[in-house]
Amino acid sequence: MRLLPNYPNPFNPETWIPFELAADARVTIGIYDLLGGRVRTLDVGARPMGEHRSRDKAAYWDGRNARGERVASGVHVYELTAGDTRAVRRMVVRK
Repeated sequence: MRLLPNYPNPFNPETWIPFELAADARVTIGIYDLLGGRVRTLDVGARPMGEHRSRDKAAYWDGRNARGERVASGVHVYELTAGDTRAVRRMVVRK
């Protein structure tokens, strides 16, 4: 599995999170603030092995928290979980 940089980065108001899977897996992406607080969870669902890079295959985040509010500008962390594997990267939200 490989977690790739989100695009665009920095972004406002939305971004795509591309990834590659070595095997079929159920995928979730957790979005966190720098204090480790969960901002949002994206349930991407079951995905087949291979590249998920294009806008129609990558995970989409609208820049909102779980309550539907726009998140504050700054650095956030996103964590991809695919089966038992995890990967983490940073992204920048700019308003």
